[in-house]
Amino acid sequence: MVRSFALCLLLAMLPLTVSADEANIQGFDNLAEEQRYRELISELRCPKCQNQNIADSNAPISKDMRDAVYLMMQDGASDDAIVSSLVDRFGEFVRYNPEVDRRTFLLWATPAIAVGIGLLVVGGIVIRSRRRGEQGASLTAEEQARVSKLLAGEDRNNRS
Repeated sequence: MVRSFALCLLLAMLPLTVSADEANIQGFDNLAEEQRYRELISELRCPKCQNQNIADSNAPISKDMRDAVYLMMQDGASDDAIVSSLVDRFGEFVRYNPEVDRRTFLLWATPAIAVGIGLLVVGGIVIRSRRRGEQGASLTAEEQARVSKLLAGEDRNNRS
């Protein structure tokens, strides 16, 4: 009897469990607007959570940002206008992919610079090793005689 009551209670509460993704979706007239909303909230970063988009974040600031996106969409704002508005309010940090400009050029150029420096270092090492190989390991006559003795096993006790 207790088990069946617990089962009925769990089944009654099942519709109350809503995923965070479903809770983020506002009322839209068509599927295209809903998809546009999902894309916008997934490409904007939560200022509080640091590495979570506003679609996945449960922070109050993320809810405010989702509401702002929804209201701007209802007012007919373009995607660029919505993102620009949120960037003006919260800073460039809210973008996962910041635009390339004077301030972010180094951010975008760093990988290419690092690869270029790595190639220069590897090239320098290869060139230096080839030059050493071309010069050869030429030994003096005395060193050559000592090597011959060592290889023959004669110079074990006569080390200088």
